[in-house]
Amino acid sequence: MSAGAVAATITNTSWPYLEKAADVTMVRWENADMILTVHADGMEARLQAGRLSCRCTGRLRPWGHARSRLIRQRDGSHVALRPRRAICTRCEATHVLLPLWSLPRRRDAVETLGDALLRAVAGHGHRRIARELALPPSTVRNWLRRARGRAEWLRQQAVRAGREIDICLPFSVPMATELAEALDALGLAASAAIRRFGWSGTSPWRVIAALSGGHLLSPAPDG
Repeated sequence: MSAGAVAATITNTSWPYLEKAADVTMVRWENADMILTVHADGMEARLQAGRLSCRCTGRLRPWGHARSRLIRQRDGSHVALRPRRAICTRCEATHVLLPLWSLPRRRDAVETLGDALLRAVAGHGHRRIARELALPPSTVRNWLRRARGRAEWLRQQAVRAGREIDICLPFSVPMATELAEALDALGLAASAAIRRFGWSGTSPWRVIAALSGGHLLSPAPDG
């Protein structure tokens, strides 16, 4: 299935975070000042051609770049990322285009964060997780605190998205913690999205980043 077909299909739902912009599936984050791209390939060409749109439906055009940063990957390597900025020709709102593997305002790839969360629900403490993933203990502690604080919201988002993607999707079962239930529901919804939209080969954690609208660790718009 093409990226355009994915976008057209997924935006038939009332689920708020995925939108169609031209022929690219995109995720608006918080106050629409950041856009996470589900399909990052060819994004620059689409931007240059005026095929990306703002929430107001105005066309986006290039507006320089955000500050370059190094994003730590799961294997310990670093990838340099210099996010593209865009501005709306109608309302003049500015946007930052990010690949889904790089969550807004995070220095680690979403797969690393996901690995830490899975280890936490398996009963590992933040110090052990930090040691196993070669991360600062304070970083892991902060991740777990934030994720646990919005676990119920994440579960609700996952259940809602999952049922809209696949009405026959089974419900997740009760688990020992709210975070475990949230991750289970997110995993079910991500699997449903990968099946329905032809995203085979896509990291489930990148799909989860889309399902949560970039809010896996960041506060939701309503707090």
